[in-house]
Amino acid sequence: MSQTIRRVELKDRTVILAGTVHISQESTQEVRDLIESEKPQRVCVEIDDGRYRSMSQGSSWENLDIGKVLKEGRGFLLMANLALAGFQRRMGEGVGGKPGEEMLAAVSAAQDAGIPYSFCDREIQVTLKRAWARSGFWNKSKLLASLADSAFSSEKLSEEEIEKLKDKTELDSMMAELASFLPSVKEVLIDERDRFLASRIYRETESLVVGVVGAGHLDGIEAWLRKLDAGEVSPDTSEIETLPKPSKAGKIVGWSIPVIIIGFIVLGFIKSGVQASLALLLQWVLLNGTLAALGSALCLAHPLTILVSFVSAPIATLNPFVGVGLFAGLVETFVRKPRVSDLENLATDVTSVKGFYKNRVTKILLIFFLSSIGGMIGNFIALPFLFSGALK
Repeated sequence: MSQTIRRVELKDRTVILAGTVHISQESTQEVRDLIESEKPQRVCVEIDDGRYRSMSQGSSWENLDIGKVLKEGRGFLLMANLALAGFQRRMGEGVGGKPGEEMLAAVSAAQDAGIPYSFCDREIQVTLKRAWARSGFWNKSKLLASLADSAFSSEKLSEEEIEKLKDKTELDSMMAELASFLPSVKEVLIDERDRFLASRIYRETESLVVGVVGAGHLDGIEAWLRKLDAGEVSPDTSEIETLPKPSKAGKIVGWSIPVIIIGFIVLGFIKSGVQASLALLLQWVLLNGTLAALGSALCLAHPLTILVSFVSAPIATLNPFVGVGLFAGLVETFVRKPRVSDLENLATDVTSVKGFYKNRVTKILLIFFLSSIGGMIGNFIALPFLFSGALK
């Protein structure tokens, strides 16, 4: 039996796990062959209902309201979505496959054979929001930078290289790298979904079930299935289907920077008077605002957007509930409203740096991201200057 096929014998049923690579044509054919040969009573696929509709009926980017996305605080999340979509699209083009094609093939094979099928993955938005909520600002930036590097890379993987991803040692090294790079993201994207997928598969009562899942989930799902069958854990997954509550530490950190900045300015006033205090205030505003404006300028933003980035950066710093990226993004949305063509071409434009700059939707997201980064760097640079100035 192939190393990507696992037959898990439970007390009263058998589960066959088919490990796939999501852009591999060979995986697609293997899935069809397995379902046709085993003739299971049910097929479970690693996909949620929303993703299935999107993949089978076409992209829904045309309905995107970028202004609403920014106001709801989902700018970083959308950037991660788009960068990941661009990465998968580029990878698929290199071998003639499409991301998730093997999942659609599993559903199609089940339909052709009259076999019931289930969508067993957690909703993608819940997964991404949980990963986002578990990550700090710098971890978000690291994740986006990693995805962008993958999405815009000109390197093309061969079919043989992609098939190597099925190999356990290759996957182990990838998971170890992800765990060390962003442990909180790995926990949500891999570990939690291993448990969720296993629980959904375990709830199916048919005697022979085929589960079509990404090869990276095989070990985790098999381990969880055996724990579930032994009664060691509950199949209830409600606690990993909601967003984690913000921690008190996170709230404290969010307010720490503005409190420290104000503290230094007040200290300057106490030690040296109004003039020294105003000098410190001006120094901070210039550093904070200039780097936020520079972030927007690097995106070739509208001059009004650059100006707003400069003015709003200090305001955003003093109120952690809003960010300079929100102001800058909304202004750019107003002065350069996305066109119909921008929404229609979003899926292809995210595969290149040129496309990101040309497309008004992705350009707005870049402005949102880089102006936020610039403002934050400006604050950190300003702190030692404020500290030394306050003590004079």
